[in-house]
Amino acid sequence: MIFKLPKCITLQIIVTFCCIHFAQAQLTDLAKLEYSFIPSSRSEDQYTRLRASLNFPIKIKDKDYLLVGGEYNRIILNLEDDYPFDTGSLETLHIIDFSVGYTFKWENDWRLGVNINPRIASTLTNSITTDDLFLNGGIFAIRDRTDATDIEKPYRLILGLTYNTTAGLPFPLPFVSYYRRVNEKWSFNAGVPKSNLKYFFDEKSMLQVFATLDGYFANIQEPIAVNGQQVNNISLSVAVAGLGYEYCFTKHLVAYTYLGYTFRLNNVLRNGDRDEIFGLNELNAFYLRTGIKFKI
Repeated sequence: MIFKLPKCITLQIIVTFCCIHFAQAQLTDLAKLEYSFIPSSRSEDQYTRLRASLNFPIKIKDKDYLLVGGEYNRIILNLEDDYPFDTGSLETLHIIDFSVGYTFKWENDWRLGVNINPRIASTLTNSITTDDLFLNGGIFAIRDRTDATDIEKPYRLILGLTYNTTAGLPFPLPFVSYYRRVNEKWSFNAGVPKSNLKYFFDEKSMLQVFATLDGYFANIQEPIAVNGQQVNNISLSVAVAGLGYEYCFTKHLVAYTYLGYTFRLNNVLRNGDRDEIFGLNELNAFYLRTGIKFKI
């Protein structure tokens, strides 16, 4: 039986650990509001993130698009445990992304694209400096047969190279993602930073089992002294697995909720060379992410 994918299925492309937004955010998601929450286990510490994004594709010519967009993340760290230093300068982090990309149709169902993603990631307690600025980007090749009517199991393959200054590696990293709609009830996506197995109750309501990576890296504008060493940066890396649910109110408006548990949580204070100085609460914990998005 040959079928077409529902229009509410979105691309799941989050390039590298700190999220270079290209295919998903800019090709399908025009606007998004999202809330994330991680309460630390056996601790008073809490992690909250508020995210808002806006993206706009500009048609240059037939099947060629210029992609412009932006995203703001406000990260609130409620560090209520007793720490051997003042946590006041770590209460709020700001991550501001700007993105410019270009994508064009190639041949044999392939689409090529490139994007540049300047980022401000900082406590922003003072004026912006060069230490607050980071540069991400990537090049991608996408073969998308999700709307094909001549194959029984539609699929999407994405190959790319990504560069992320927050990763601390001075060379591009490979990126691979493979999506396939197995039948009317099941689909899967295999890749990094997200993999899932999805079940369709119908074309508006979907449940999934997922595993994903999340996190951030930011500059501390007012460095603090910890154990006699200066701390200039803070980072969080999270690996989480759980259940997710999506509901399509219309073909453009989608609500989603992900509930899970972290199986790796690494929250670290670092010096100017990004060496680890002090680990904050790193006990695995409950994970919640929920939001609503408007997409094409």
